[in-house]
Amino acid sequence: MAHILIVDDDETMREALAEVVRDLGHSVCLAANGSAALELLEHETVSAMFLDLRMPGIDGLDVLRRLRERPAATAAPAVTVLTAHATASNTIEAMRLGAFDHLTKPIGRNDLAQVLERMLASIVEPQPLSASAEPETLIGSSEAMRAVQKAIGVLADSDATVLITGETGSGKEVVARAIHEHGRHNRGPFVAVNCAAIPADLLESELFGHVRGAFTGASADREGAFRQAGHGTLFLDEIGDMGMAMQAKILRALQERVVTPVGGRPVPVQVRVIAATHRDLVRGVREGSFREDLYYRLHVVPIHLPPLCARIADIVPLAEHFLARAGTRKRLSADAAAHLIRYGWPGNVRELKNAMERVAVMVRGEYIHATDLAFLQGERAGADAVLDWPDEDLPSALARLEEMLIRRALRHSGNNRTDAARRLNINRQLLYAKLKRYGIEVSDDKGAEGEEAQGAAR
Repeated sequence: MAHILIVDDDETMREALAEVVRDLGHSVCLAANGSAALELLEHETVSAMFLDLRMPGIDGLDVLRRLRERPAATAAPAVTVLTAHATASNTIEAMRLGAFDHLTKPIGRNDLAQVLERMLASIVEPQPLSASAEPETLIGSSEAMRAVQKAIGVLADSDATVLITGETGSGKEVVARAIHEHGRHNRGPFVAVNCAAIPADLLESELFGHVRGAFTGASADREGAFRQAGHGTLFLDEIGDMGMAMQAKILRALQERVVTPVGGRPVPVQVRVIAATHRDLVRGVREGSFREDLYYRLHVVPIHLPPLCARIADIVPLAEHFLARAGTRKRLSADAAAHLIRYGWPGNVRELKNAMERVAVMVRGEYIHATDLAFLQGERAGADAVLDWPDEDLPSALARLEEMLIRRALRHSGNNRTDAARRLNINRQLLYAKLKRYGIEVSDDKGAEGEEAQGAAR
């Protein structure tokens, strides 16, 4: 049973809403205006609030502003604003100020029950948000990503040139940064240059630098990316888009470890080069758009990143990682996770990251459902496509999935087994049996005391 606050200057409306809320099994407190509501909230804890927009004195928007200004440690109730005069401006402002929903009067019993259920489901206990401060990192347990991780470990300390291939948005720069950070070159800078984003006539100066007066507008000396990345790593992204003339100069720089600034003299450089492209360079060599000698100079250590749709084991962990980085406590429901796995991800990891940032902002509740992901349209490739499915029989795959879900439920519940069983929709005795089966140990701390209290309450 939850405690619900109803704020409305119309007594008839207050009593009508209160009757429905009581019929739904919850307790109710009433306030006739905004001032009374704020005063009541000072000494009474409520789970949710129905708030009238137009009231004398402090109106609904002012109440929302006051709630938003309360200390972060003070839990604010979920608020649905009710108004008989909905406009674009008051709807936008209410949602901006943190309203859970904005509904137009009159509101039917079923609609009221549904929005109340969603409000109560949205309540999340405060938890530390440490993951959002983590740097971009490699996430994934698929065979493809395991192979990439192993390759990074082997080559990180070498000076060998690396060529990373993969579709746009598949995470090539993240791999390049991981190579840099895990190797001995991490003491130097990591400098990234997108060769496709810089006009051809400026790319030479961007990479090699120039001296003052070398061309119109060159008012001072410029080092260039090769020298800026000295004793570190230079990442040449989308090198397949580079023109033939520039390719010849890059080849010389890689072979001789010397660069010539525009208008200047040759300068030795000591830098580790990692290149990446979404293009088929072998085809480019065959068609004459990419130098064969440069291809082999870059192709010393190749790393290929498959598209996200072929790394299905990585999709949900990546989505949860991006939600955490967005600074949210929102979680994926089972139907949302299934929707993400079914989707084709033409934009790869970048599209998944953008999708999670979108729902982190737009979804008010604790859980993200498949309906919240309706903007992702399009199934993955058919059965003939090469997918990174786990190489195991059905019982083994189901057991692995079951163990993963149990561990995640325990993590989200703070190792409270009663709460974990509720999240998994199984009884505690069955959960205990499965914990023993999979060798999952749960520390007997305050979580154990909490589950005993919950069990006693039931």
